[in-house]
Amino acid sequence: MDIQFKTEKIEAEYNSSKLLLKKHGEARAKLIRRRLDALRAAVVLEDMRNTAGRLHELKGDRKGQFSLDLDGPYRFLFLAANEPVPLREDGGMDWSRITAVTILGIEDTHD
Repeated sequence: MDIQFKTEKIEAEYNSSKLLLKKHGEARAKLIRRRLDALRAAVVLEDMRNTAGRLHELKGDRKGQFSLDLDGPYRFLFLAANEPVPLREDGGMDWSRITAVTILGIEDTHD
């Protein structure tokens, strides 16, 4: 999977074990690394369906975003980066044709 980042700051953080550890602590930094490694290893987003942590499309004001569970209320958020975003007939995103994502960051989506 092709991985892009929303900002250069996010890219620098996620590509530095030291920065991840400093900002997120040891346990969450390890989970973030695992999620990134899984995304990099995936050919299409569909390959992520059975990885550890719940992966799902968000709704409402976050429509178009994906959420992947980390720890507690924290979620690893990203968007499909394919142009145009592949859709199914029912309007949902076609995970079997998503080959690129843009990492948005880590958030508590329940706030």
